[in-house]
Amino acid sequence: MNSTLIKKILAILISAGLGLIFIYSGYTKLLPVIETFEFTFVDIGIGNWYTAPVIARLLIGLEFFVGLLLILNYNLKKFTLPLTIGLLAFFIIYLIIQIMVSGNEGNCGCFGEHHKMTPLQAIIKNVIMIALSLVVYFFYEGWKIKFNKLFLSFIFLTCATVTMMINPIDYSYTSNNMEEKINYPLELNLLYQPEDTSKVEIPKVELRKGKHVLAFMSLTCAHCRIAGKKFRLIKKNNPELPIYFVLNGDKPKLKEFHDDTNSDNIPYSFCLGKSFIQLASAHLPRIYYLDNGIVVKKVDYFELNQYHIEEWIKSGKVD
Repeated sequence: MNSTLIKKILAILISAGLGLIFIYSGYTKLLPVIETFEFTFVDIGIGNWYTAPVIARLLIGLEFFVGLLLILNYNLKKFTLPLTIGLLAFFIIYLIIQIMVSGNEGNCGCFGEHHKMTPLQAIIKNVIMIALSLVVYFFYEGWKIKFNKLFLSFIFLTCATVTMMINPIDYSYTSNNMEEKINYPLELNLLYQPEDTSKVEIPKVELRKGKHVLAFMSLTCAHCRIAGKKFRLIKKNNPELPIYFVLNGDKPKLKEFHDDTNSDNIPYSFCLGKSFIQLASAHLPRIYYLDNGIVVKKVDYFELNQYHIEEWIKSGKVD
């Protein structure tokens, strides 16, 4: 077997391996939750709460597109590899911005919530992938068909459409709590006059007066952590919003919770035992809009909307 053939086989295998990484990366961002990936675009200012879901899905569609072309070894030297290297360079720039904005903390989101990596680790991964792409570039040109533009357009539109279909954008969320009663006083005396002060910390904020968004969360609940990340961004964008966490769980896990969500910009206190269950029930995270201690609205974490909270604080109207 001559060296040229060996190089060609090696290039085909490397190209297919890179393609599988791109597809897996897109899949892990898309499922089971895409919200954490969407949040990153809001965090660094590329999009807002309405445009970020579109940007996230289009970028995942582009990852699927590049992955398929790499697996197929399609027109590697003239199209697929330059696109691959350009996309990886874009990710590196994005990760550098993320480090500049938020530091080398938490999960970069490169593989969603499946495999957590810091932004710096992700940059190293992308540099290695660029190096492997260059190896393929010098070893193998790939193949090309006659109807080049038609073929590429079909593949990209298919990838983008599939992404939107698998995890569609829904701006009109309906809370699964909306059928429950509202306009009732929350039993906040359970927090301010606890029977057992070893289990319940008196809140650092007076929640019985004025308007507050109060979230009951467990330190180990996956949905609570997504809510924590979203709350952190909302608070970052508008520090004046009155958001407060009541946390449940082993206190040593608080650092892990904060490292993951970066939500240490939000005041909190702990509530353990039956008082937490009485206030939050079994559905977590439990999020209330409170007006002078009265529950006027309940929302799920995916329904959280910075603009709705601001409008409620300003006008008193709840959607």
